[in-house]
Amino acid sequence: MSTQDFKRKLTAVFSADAAGYSRLMEENEEATVKTLEAYKQVMFSLVKQHRGRVVDSPGDNILAEFASVVDAVQCGVAVQKELLSRNAGLAENRKMRFRIGINLGDVIEEGGRIYGDGVNIAARLESLADPGGICISKTAFDQIETKLPLGYEYLGDQTVKNIARPVAAYRVLMEPRVVAAGAREKKPSARWRRQKGVVAGAIAVLVVIMGLTLWTVYWRTPKIEPASAKKTAHPLPDKHLLPLPDKPSIAVLPFANMSDDPKQGFFADGLTEEIITALSKTPKLFVIARNSSFVYKGKSVNVQQVSRELGVKHVLEGSVRRSGDQVRITAQLIEAATGNHLWSERYERSMGEIFAVQDEITLAIVRALRVTVTSGEQARLIGKGTKNLEAYLNAIAANEQFYLMNRQGSLRAKEFAREAISLDPNYAFPYAILANAHMLDAWMRFGESYEESMKVANDAALKALDLDDSDPYIHSVLTNLYVMQRRYDEAAVSAERALALGPGAARSQSSMGTALAFSCRFHEAIPFFEEAIRLDPYPPSPVFRLLGGAYSAAGRHDDALKAFENALKLNPDDIFAHMSLAAEYVELGREEQAHAQVREVLRLHPKFSLEHFAKTLTFKDPSYVHRRLELLQKAGLK
Repeated sequence: MSTQDFKRKLTAVFSADAAGYSRLMEENEEATVKTLEAYKQVMFSLVKQHRGRVVDSPGDNILAEFASVVDAVQCGVAVQKELLSRNAGLAENRKMRFRIGINLGDVIEEGGRIYGDGVNIAARLESLADPGGICISKTAFDQIETKLPLGYEYLGDQTVKNIARPVAAYRVLMEPRVVAAGAREKKPSARWRRQKGVVAGAIAVLVVIMGLTLWTVYWRTPKIEPASAKKTAHPLPDKHLLPLPDKPSIAVLPFANMSDDPKQGFFADGLTEEIITALSKTPKLFVIARNSSFVYKGKSVNVQQVSRELGVKHVLEGSVRRSGDQVRITAQLIEAATGNHLWSERYERSMGEIFAVQDEITLAIVRALRVTVTSGEQARLIGKGTKNLEAYLNAIAANEQFYLMNRQGSLRAKEFAREAISLDPNYAFPYAILANAHMLDAWMRFGESYEESMKVANDAALKALDLDDSDPYIHSVLTNLYVMQRRYDEAAVSAERALALGPGAARSQSSMGTALAFSCRFHEAIPFFEEAIRLDPYPPSPVFRLLGGAYSAAGRHDDALKAFENALKLNPDDIFAHMSLAAEYVELGREEQAHAQVREVLRLHPKFSLEHFAKTLTFKDPSYVHRRLELLQKAGLK
């Protein structure tokens, strides 16, 4: 073609195709063609309504262009909402869901058709979209970020076929939300937005500083900046200089959900957490905690970066694709320094064999890292607690809901946990989740009665212990419970048991530190919190608050300030971190800075009452409580 036959232009490219089209055709060609043609006519009409032009529509594909990115995205949203409505009238196996990719890019136009990377990128983005969803490029996002009442989730830089450079991609959330955390943005993530609402609710009911700390230390996923932008948390050295442990070390990255159904993400996350939990049970391995591993979820990173930032020698990554009763799992263990694959495997099994696959992966990692375990240790590594698949799936769904740390999440967690228990009454894990959810209800005043929530939590935790006293998770739950009940000696015993059973788990280390801190044994608590942070380099902010409180009580005020400041770096609206800093500044005679922190406390909670707050503190030593309240009063809180 000569240069006189075509022109270049900047355009918004819209690419769509039907997910699962081959399966639909295989099952019923006539019905599929009928639905496809009807849906394409809907899309043709909507493209025209939004001032676009259909360029081509072969088979189940549609290629269109728009002069405006705003028009292209609005059209995409309208398409997905209309098709969702039409699919509601079809049987589940006959629903036709389209994936849409939108890119703003330079294209070549010739004879009414368009060509070039601008088109290719849109097609690749389409393949990244969920069925029924929309994925857009950064160039498109930059044009619409503040112009449409939509939300966007940053997916990271994506390496796509036949495109030289990675493409930054965003998922369109078809409801009013802010932008989720991404490489460029330093705005709160979607999960943190939910958490921020929880914190606001906590402030409204004056939840105690250390009560909320207990929950966020053990269970809550933190607000996290991307790995490349993350600043190192005190007391660790710079993340690039984290010393490698003197034993085999590993980070298990979140397994990617490759299923057509994005809701199966909880299953992939559950598989990841099961492997982390199992590996953490042996003292012969150094295993990065879930919080820090999940920093990388949905992001395009290389293993060398992960190794530097988490201070480990090895990285496990994998993917999960579930279709009906079948599941395909791939996993590969990589030596970060060289990029060599120490082990890799692909499993194609029925869902009924998922427990066996988890065990095989865990033991394969142990063997690949040349760790010798006894038969007894091996049995502990691969213990699952149930052979009932549906009970297991309900339990991991309950755990995922609990991580939301809000009223709805607690309600759903309890529903899933009870369903798991009904399917297998001897399965300990869902009882532990049920106990956690009811303790959360008590602290956050989600339930009608604090006393009733605590009673149910107590009964569920003890039932879990009765069924399985070898699970470190259950002993961490009991540590929580006993601290809330001011049963300090029993809390310490439970924490010691959690640590013995799960020495490589950050949660176990935090449990021991918390039991000691609430018993006012601060010097002893410090090394456990420091070890928890080494196992979880990007921890929830309350870990730093607890560590800061221990530093302060031990007279290490400079270290305390750094710890409290790091808590605020993770969550600038953490009212309890502001209170801790205010008290610390008064202790150091820095009154102006203390007053500044008090202003932040009152900004976040104008009706704050020191008198009410005093009634909720649960430290063992009254003199310590009195001193902290005195410092807060001197700072200006009333």
